[in-house]
Amino acid sequence: MINIGKINHLEVVKSVDFGVYLDGEEAGEILLPTRYLPAECSPGDSLEVFIYRDSEDRLIATTETPYAMVDQCACLKVVAINRIGAFLDWGLPKDLLVPFSEQRKPMEVGNSYVVFLYLDGETDRIAASTRLSDHLSEKSFYFKPQQAVDLLISNRTDMGYQAVVDGTHLGLIYNNEIFQPLRIGQKLRGYIKQIRPDQKIDLCLQLDDQSTRNALASQILDYLRAHDGTTTLTDKSPPEAIYKAFGVSKKKYKKELGGLYRSKRIRIEKQKITLLSHSEEPPEEPSSPWRQDKKP
Repeated sequence: MINIGKINHLEVVKSVDFGVYLDGEEAGEILLPTRYLPAECSPGDSLEVFIYRDSEDRLIATTETPYAMVDQCACLKVVAINRIGAFLDWGLPKDLLVPFSEQRKPMEVGNSYVVFLYLDGETDRIAASTRLSDHLSEKSFYFKPQQAVDLLISNRTDMGYQAVVDGTHLGLIYNNEIFQPLRIGQKLRGYIKQIRPDQKIDLCLQLDDQSTRNALASQILDYLRAHDGTTTLTDKSPPEAIYKAFGVSKKKYKKELGGLYRSKRIRIEKQKITLLSHSEEPPEEPSSPWRQDKKP
């Protein structure tokens, strides 16, 4: 059985002047045009092809790979709009339709949108939708807090940014968890912050665990050593400058500065942070008074 909108492995059954025909089993023979033929292709060969419908609604094969396939999400650009919907460039000669009924809000030519590709059950044609919540789950029963996931930023909301999680779910990054510029269509690594009581997914871009804090502390100290022991990046510096230097939020940076200050590794002044030399650091105290040697 062939899978429309996905990669198939099909056998060449015969050659013609304009290409070859592939065995589509119950779908019949499917044309692979000459321009897609690999070198020295002959009957009996098995080819890896993508199957879709051409402008005349016939099944056709290509060895080209589109930007996304059925059951996947991608950020695609609108190239045209007509009476039935918007059309997206998805890397194939025939543009991809987003029917008006599948547009969360009216689409505009020249803009890019995150869409979900699906196979229309009535027409057997590949189409796309910006109504992601109709196709992806907003609730999770198997993601775990602190789990690393792949994110695709899909939409801006009043509370933050919605993101596609591992291509299967939708989650939210709250405004107070955002410390870097984000844009629709951006792909990045993130984490499950928590699964709420209603099973909806809260996301974050960085973990706040002990290993992350230890790594940031080492990063700050290394930065100071590489800059003659001082930096003007204080707890009053702009978040953008802090993120550029350390890749973390201002909140996390301030928290780690506080930890380094309390452990007497740095001096915090109004205009700068200074690394304390070993001579300025207090001697390490024993972990327990019972381990100290007692005088006779």
